[in-house]
Amino acid sequence: MTQIALGDAQQRLPELVDAVARGEEFVITLEGKPVAKVSAADADRPARRFGSARGKIILADDFNAPLADFADYM
Repeated sequence: MTQIALGDAQQRLPELVDAVARGEEFVITLEGKPVAKVSAADADRPARRFGSARGKIILADDFNAPLADFADYM
């Protein structure tokens, strides 16, 4: 992943935005240490649907039953 100093990123912002739009990612550094990762925004994320996991999660009948391993603590 490409690293670029903060000062260079400020001067080349339009060029970097074009690169990100093409799918590239880069890290902005400050005093040689990475401080930010720049990547494209995910605009095609599907909308959340309430109840979309219905029927996919099943709890055992004894879910709330005490565990035998903890009998000494009860």
